[in-house]
Amino acid sequence: MNRMNELITALNAANKAYYQENREIMSNLEYDNLYDELVQLEESTGVRLAGSPTRRVGYEIVGGLKKAEHEIPMLSLDKTKSPEALAEFLGDELGLLSWKLDGLTIVLKYENGELQQALTRGNGHIGEDVTHNARVFMNLPLTVPHKGRFSLRGEAVISNADFDIINENGEYKNPRNLCSGAVRQLNSEITAKRRVRFFAFGLLASSVELARKSEQLEWLGSLGFEVVTSELVSAQNVIGALENFKEQIPTAPIMSDGLVLTFDSVKYSESLGATSKFPKDSIAFKWADELAETTLIGVEWSTSRTGLVNPVAVFEPVEIEGTQVSRASLHNVSILRGLGLRTGDRISVYKANMIIPQVAENLSGGGEVELPSSCPVCGGGTEIVGEPEAMYCVNPLCAAQRVRALSHFVSRDALNIGGLSEQTLEKLVACGFISDYIDLFSIEKHQDEIVKMEGFGKKSYANLTASIEAAKNIPLPNFIYALGIKHVGLANAKLLCAHFKHNAAEIASACASEDFLGALSEIKGFGEAISYSLHEYFSQEKNRELFSRALLILDIADYVEPSQGELALAGLTFVITGDVHRFKNRGELQAFIEKNGGRTTSAVTAKTSFLINNDALSGSGKNKKARELGVEVVSEEGFLGRFFEGGMERI
Repeated sequence: MNRMNELITALNAANKAYYQENREIMSNLEYDNLYDELVQLEESTGVRLAGSPTRRVGYEIVGGLKKAEHEIPMLSLDKTKSPEALAEFLGDELGLLSWKLDGLTIVLKYENGELQQALTRGNGHIGEDVTHNARVFMNLPLTVPHKGRFSLRGEAVISNADFDIINENGEYKNPRNLCSGAVRQLNSEITAKRRVRFFAFGLLASSVELARKSEQLEWLGSLGFEVVTSELVSAQNVIGALENFKEQIPTAPIMSDGLVLTFDSVKYSESLGATSKFPKDSIAFKWADELAETTLIGVEWSTSRTGLVNPVAVFEPVEIEGTQVSRASLHNVSILRGLGLRTGDRISVYKANMIIPQVAENLSGGGEVELPSSCPVCGGGTEIVGEPEAMYCVNPLCAAQRVRALSHFVSRDALNIGGLSEQTLEKLVACGFISDYIDLFSIEKHQDEIVKMEGFGKKSYANLTASIEAAKNIPLPNFIYALGIKHVGLANAKLLCAHFKHNAAEIASACASEDFLGALSEIKGFGEAISYSLHEYFSQEKNRELFSRALLILDIADYVEPSQGELALAGLTFVITGDVHRFKNRGELQAFIEKNGGRTTSAVTAKTSFLINNDALSGSGKNKKARELGVEVVSEEGFLGRFFEGGMERI
């Protein structure tokens, strides 16, 4: 049981990083080995714990997009690495063998010949509504000749060729991560630039009755959908078909992570039903990873345009899956430390999905890892932040670091300037049009040059300048947050501004003063780390000069001190956890609480007034802590009913 709990914790952490945050904290091989070990333990003990990833499907919903319930649950697939298991699975039935594309699963709904809705798989029952982004997929038909209602499932992907173009500076790990982030953007303009494509692989419901899934794919193809490559197989030829697919992997235009085998007969498939996690009519085949041993020559470091300093393992060339391999990305400091890599170590390497080189294991046992003390681009200092740990250059004059800071400045919760992707910012910096954030507000000086840049024109330039002009009207906390001061998120920026009654000059003066600790110590929730970060920023003359110049340009609304007696939540502190239903997302609920005089924090403490969680019986860490401290747990409905007469209708 102890080992099962260890495995569940590790696998759930990896799932959260991969599905919610588009990052990776362990290799595919390590994940598969741990997952298989957990399955074996559950089968041998007869125990399956509630939090086990073998029971849960997909990723948890995070804020920012509207949510909707799937009409048909979107379950995961059971998997095997045995070709013989595929033949045994089929028995006397015919099956359809197809690529298992490595992207983001999307469910589409059409009515009266038009696209009505696009949902991500989400947790299998509730998905995120990404209809606005589906409308800009490269190859998705927005209208079809069939006027009846139907729904289908497919995969949103980015081709290997498009990924290589977009990722010329090595910022993104693989097409799957880039696609996931692109599809779940709030701004469809960003999605359009990522050249996302959609491949249909299953019809879910339709007024057209077709007896076989192969016929369903043909029908979808006739409506204009690109469908996944598939082959009709039997138990006698499925292994040969599998080998045919395997030979195509090196030249396949889309990344895959295996194959899917499903019974071709719709009626037979429906008769089988499903378990709580898997449909019984389909199974996924995962390629067995070919491991090779080699010797590590060293670890190279490269700085991306966002300031991230990436480690790359360089080793003696070795042949894997028919090609010579000598380098593999290590992705972040946590993975490097976990492997304990040092020059001369014997390591095993493989190709994830038979394509991407990865380090599987340090066969020498590992040891203390030596990390660089300076940025390889500018020679400036570095810092390690986050979980998993990542290294960043901290030199504000580093070209890579400059793009990172500007990207944050124009982001949604900061100035929210559309049309300024990291690629565009990098071009503007490289051309000398922008050196700091204040230059954004005089971009018109370079109009003639910008309209001639690749990807720009008169219309896109006009859109950009209009967006910059609109961004000048901004609340002071959002501007403070946009500065990218360490430890100062939007919530802390609001507390800082409220304490000084939104007087920007007083904020700069107090933070720069020698007695900054005394000036900031009275702000509830501020510790020394936040205070020192603010002092470090505002004590630099260049930062104060830019800050003063920006205040002359920006249209920051006058602060009106609220009457605390009229605010329903004055003096109360809330923690929000879990999914929300009455608000669009947790961010909207947080803003509502703060608007009504309340305060939100991320951790439950003795000072917490209420924990808002729609699942009051949840065994989550926050619920347990609330019970220990006697903090009342309320649902959204309970929260609204208690403090606002008329509940949601009053809002």
